[in-house]
Amino acid sequence: MDRARSGAAAAATDDEEIEKHEPVPEDMESDPAAAREKEQVPPWREQVTLRGMVAALLIGFMYTVIVLKMVLSTGQLPTLNVSAALMAFLALRGWTRVLERLGVAHRPFTRQENCVVETCAVACYTIAFGGGFGSTLLGLDKKTYELAGASPANVPGSYKDPGFGWMAGFVAAISFAGLLSLIPLRKTFTGFGHRLQVNLPKWNCNCCSHKRFPHQARRQECKMQVRGFLKYFGLSFIWSFFQWFYTGGDVCGFVQFPTFGLKAWKQTFFFDFSLTYVGAGMICSHLVNISTLLGAILSWGILWPLISKQKGEWYPANIPESSLKSLYGYKAFLCIALIIGDGMYHFFKVFGVTVKGLHQRLNQKHASNRVANGGDEMVPLDDRQRDEIFNNGSFPAWAAYAGYALLTVISVITIPHIFRQVKWYYIIVAYVLAPLLGFANSYGTGLTDINMAYNYGKIALFIFAAWASKENGVIAGLAGGTLVKQLVIASADLMHDFKTGHLTLTSPRSLLVAQFIGTAMGCVVAPLTFLLFYNAFDIGNPNGYWKAPYGLIYRNMAILGVEGFSVLPKHCLALSAGFFVFAFVFSVARDVLPRKYARFVPLPMAMAVPFLVGGSFAIDMCIGSLIVFVWNKMNMKEAMFMVPAVASGLICGDGIWTFPSSVLALAKIKPPICMKFTPGS
Repeated sequence: MDRARSGAAAAATDDEEIEKHEPVPEDMESDPAAAREKEQVPPWREQVTLRGMVAALLIGFMYTVIVLKMVLSTGQLPTLNVSAALMAFLALRGWTRVLERLGVAHRPFTRQENCVVETCAVACYTIAFGGGFGSTLLGLDKKTYELAGASPANVPGSYKDPGFGWMAGFVAAISFAGLLSLIPLRKTFTGFGHRLQVNLPKWNCNCCSHKRFPHQARRQECKMQVRGFLKYFGLSFIWSFFQWFYTGGDVCGFVQFPTFGLKAWKQTFFFDFSLTYVGAGMICSHLVNISTLLGAILSWGILWPLISKQKGEWYPANIPESSLKSLYGYKAFLCIALIIGDGMYHFFKVFGVTVKGLHQRLNQKHASNRVANGGDEMVPLDDRQRDEIFNNGSFPAWAAYAGYALLTVISVITIPHIFRQVKWYYIIVAYVLAPLLGFANSYGTGLTDINMAYNYGKIALFIFAAWASKENGVIAGLAGGTLVKQLVIASADLMHDFKTGHLTLTSPRSLLVAQFIGTAMGCVVAPLTFLLFYNAFDIGNPNGYWKAPYGLIYRNMAILGVEGFSVLPKHCLALSAGFFVFAFVFSVARDVLPRKYARFVPLPMAMAVPFLVGGSFAIDMCIGSLIVFVWNKMNMKEAMFMVPAVASGLICGDGIWTFPSSVLALAKIKPPICMKFTPGS
C-alpha cells in the first residue's frame, strides 16, 4: 500500500542521564528555545556511533520481519516510524543503563544520536517494501507467472525466481542513487524550509517526538509509554506463540475462527485474532479502517457473489479460479481500477499544487515569517542556530553529481545482466528523469502530505511494459517500475530526514551517512528475510494466509500495459471504468466538500485492498479503531500518548513471532494440533 511517511521519533535522551550530566533549570523547562541554545550539540562524527549502528541493525531487522509479514499477507502497511523511534530509544536507553549498573563509563546518548539511529533503521526496513519484495519483485516469480495464466504477454519463461544474489544486487543498484539526486537542493526542503513556507506537516511531527522526552513534564508519560510497549509486546508474542499450536494443517487455528458463522467465514468475514492488524487499526485513522470494511462488504458481500452467479456466461466455467479470465480477473482489475483512479487524482492534485507553490515561491521576494528592518532581514535566534548547524554539515554538490553519475554507470552495466529484458537505454532514461520526479515528489509531499513515489512507479511500469516487446514487456515493466519508484522514494525519504535533522540540530552529514549505512543493511537484510518467508511459507497462494496480493496485481498491471484491454474478461472493462470513475469522484469529493461532510467520504485506496485479500483484516483493524474510540471516551489525555506505544507493542510482538515460526517451518517442525470448524449437521 502507498506509504506517506509520517509520525516518528520518540525519545532522544535518557532522562536519568540528563539529570546526572546536565540539570535543566525550571525557567529553561518553560522556555525550550533557551534550553536548546544552551544545549551542546556533538560533532557529526559523534552522532554516528557504533552502538547506534548496532541498535539500528537490530531494529531494522525486526521491522523488516514485521513489514514483510504485513505486505505478504494483506499488503496493508501503516506507518511504523513511531514504533521504530521508540525502539531506538529503548535500545539505547537499555544499553546505557546496563553499562551504568556494571559501573562502566559511557557517553550519554542525545536526541541527535537517536535521530541518526531512527534514520538508519528506517532506511534499512524501507528496502523491504520500497524494493518491491511484496509487489513488483514478487510478481516476477514462477508461481505468480502461473497464477496470471496463459496470455500473449505472459509468455513462457517470463519469470525469475527469487535468489539472494540477484535480489541483493538489484536493490543495491537502484537504492543508493536516489540518496544523491537532491543533495544540491537540500536547503530548499530543509534548512530554509521555514523561509520558503514549505509546510512539511508530517515531517515536523518527527521533531516534536524527538524533543518530547528531555522535558520534566513529559518524563512520566514516557515511562508509561515504555511500560505499555513492553507489556503489550510480551502479551502479543505469547498469544501468537499459543496460537501456533493449533495451526497443524490447512485452514486451521484461530486465524480461521468463524466468528460470525460459517457462511460469513466463507466470504472472509471473521475476526482472525491477528494482533498485528488490531495494532495497525489503532495507528490508522478511523476513516481508513471503515473504508477497508466498506470495501470488503462491497466486494465479498455483494459483487463477488453476484458475478459468480454468471459463471459460464461472463467467463468460462472450466478454467482455474486464479486465471484472469475467471472471477479472479474481476477481483484483480476492479482493485487495480480503484488504485489507479485514486492515484491518478492525487497525481494531478500534487502536480498542480507543486507547480502553483513553485510559482508563488519564485514571485515572492520575502517569506512571510521574516521581518525586514532597515533592509536587513531578521531571523529568529532558534532558526539561525539551526541554519548554522545545517550549513556546517553541508555536502559538496560536485560530489553528489559525481556519485550520481557513477551509480548510473554501475546500474547501466549491472541491471541488464540481471534482467536481459531491460535495455541499457531504459535505465538511462529513468536516471535522467529521476531527479526531476524526485524534486516534484519531495516538494509535493511537503505541501500536501501525500507521497507519490508509488504512483510514479506505476506510471513507469506501464510505460516500460508498453515500450518493450510482448516477449519482454512484463519483466521490463516490473523491473523498470521498481527502479523509478525506488529512486524517487529514496530522495523523498532523505529530504524527510534532513528536515527532521534540521529541527533537532542533527548534522546532515551524520544523517546522510546513516542513510547510506541503513540502505546497505537493507540490501542484505531484506532479501535474506524475504527468502526465509518464501521458503518457509506458501507465499502467493490466493486461498491461503500468505496471499501477497500485490505480486499478482503488479504483474497484471504489466500484462495490461503490454496487451491493452483485450486481456480483460467479459464486462470487466465496463466495471473497471465505473470503479475508476468512482475512485476519482470520491477523491475529488474529499477535497471539494466542506470538512463536516468530506470526513465521511471513504478512501478508495483503502477500499481497494480487501477486494483481493478479503474482509478479515478489515475487521481486525476496525476492532483497533473501536479500542481507540472507547479509550478516548474513558481517558482522552492518556489515550493520546499511550495508543502509539500499545499499538507498537501489539504489532512488534505478533510480527516478531513470525521469525521463529518460519525457522520452525524450515526445520519441518509442525504444530501438534489442527483446530477446524465444521457444520453441526
